[in-house]
Amino acid sequence: MNGDFRTNFVREGGGLKHYPALVLNADYRPLSYYPLSLWPWQDAVKAAWLDRVDIVAEYEEVVHSPSTEIRIPSVVVLRDYVKPQKKVAFTRFNLFLRDQFHCQYCGAKGDLTFDHVIPRASGGVTSWENVVAACSPCNLRKGSRSLRRSGLQLRKPPRQPSAGQLQNNGRKFPPNHLHDSWMDFLYWDAELEA
Repeated sequence: MNGDFRTNFVREGGGLKHYPALVLNADYRPLSYYPLSLWPWQDAVKAAWLDRVDIVAEYEEVVHSPSTEIRIPSVVVLRDYVKPQKKVAFTRFNLFLRDQFHCQYCGAKGDLTFDHVIPRASGGVTSWENVVAACSPCNLRKGSRSLRRSGLQLRKPPRQPSAGQLQNNGRKFPPNHLHDSWMDFLYWDAELEA
């Protein structure tokens, strides 16, 4: 086989690396919505081969070994139920997800940082109840002053979110690519409009 062909295939964006599999828990719900629970096609094929998942939907594309041909899975379901975490980790990402990637002072989206509502210089702690997402201009405007002294107001008081609240917020931010075979599994538990 020509070595240039292999190199081009691996480097090109249209190669097999763009066939992720949606991973569902044993109850047919995604393990997470944001980021969406996806596996590279290689992991999905391996898990199916080891009987750890059931394949629910497949791409048209196939992969070959010397003795086997298999269609690439697009949706897989875990055979064993993974219990969702109840406690939410206090991370920058989860904080931004709680605040839906909006500044909690002006509502701007985009380049966010985080701000201590009660500044650390005044005894404020780094916790769910005292840290909010903030854009750089609002964060600079507030500085190490109190809300009253800075003239800023919070859009909503900061609270520790539940895992379910973060999952619901994550549904509002779908990835850039959603394969048609995933749609029936992503929003089936959402409340229907009357």
